[in-house]
Amino acid sequence: MMEKLISPLFSPVLLPILLLSLSNVFMTFAWYGHLKYPNTSLWLVVPIAWGIAFFEYCLAVPANRIGHQVWTAAELKTFQEVITLVVFAAFSLLFLKEALTINHAVGFALIGLGAFFVFRAPL
Repeated sequence: MMEKLISPLFSPVLLPILLLSLSNVFMTFAWYGHLKYPNTSLWLVVPIAWGIAFFEYCLAVPANRIGHQVWTAAELKTFQEVITLVVFAAFSLLFLKEALTINHAVGFALIGLGAFFVFRAPL
């Protein structure tokens, strides 16, 4: 029974979404995590961020390679951007303790509308 639940997660349809989600967590910390520590020197922050970003690449590259079996490159990029917004919004609220405004919500919604058109049947 457990195999029936786990097996779809490893399909070329869903696995890239899972891997892109995990990779975005790493990349968000690499790009923005240091903002919580403004007194840390850049000479230290940059190599730490590169080290974190390495793990992002270890997940994003296979995600795109596997996902390209069933998704176009444009669709994979769209998934990545939408996932980035969701991860960033959670990161901003939970880690940086920064509020998101209605303007952010409207902007994110417009990007979501763009994603809708990417996955919609051609006009």
